[in-house]
Amino acid sequence: MPISRVTKLYAVQDAKLAPLTADPTGGTPTYGALVDVPGIKEVEISGDVEVKELRGDNQLLDSDSAISNVTVKFPHAKLSLDVLAALMTSTVTDSGTGATESTTWEMDGTTKPSPFKLEAVTPVSGGDLLGGDVHFALHKCVMSSFPTIGLAEEDYKTPEVEARALPLISTGKWIKVTINKTAAAIAATP
Repeated sequence: MPISRVTKLYAVQDAKLAPLTADPTGGTPTYGALVDVPGIKEVEISGDVEVKELRGDNQLLDSDSAISNVTVKFPHAKLSLDVLAALMTSTVTDSGTGATESTTWEMDGTTKPSPFKLEAVTPVSGGDLLGGDVHFALHKCVMSSFPTIGLAEEDYKTPEVEARALPLISTGKWIKVTINKTAAAIAATP
């Protein structure tokens, strides 16, 4: 008997993104190394449906609709320079040794958003299946607004990324939701 196609969704335990390095027409998408999204707090996927109506003879004759936009927001508790570098064409540089050691993320005037895959997972038993989990994957995303980063007076600053999800050119895949009977980590090779 197959597992249920219905489940609760409780919490988010892990999220990773992977830079999309190739998406050839009729080929196979290629992704770079996974980057952990530290302290993931939420993954919210939403979308828009565009409705067109055909009217005539003073009445509604027909209606058709299409999904016109899918967006994802994912606030996370800690700033990651590697996440920033994966989201846009920018660099992270390590320098110094000992007490002078530092790491620096820097963007310049040529920086552009880069496509990436996002996958997030519930904790074990975050779905209805004892010992199972639920994965959400968006195969191709591009930032739709600059990440909220910075500092806050007497409080933690929570970085947040908002991106637009797109279907892959290579396969047409857009979003994948998987309910696992046995919990599985986010795959190292997307």
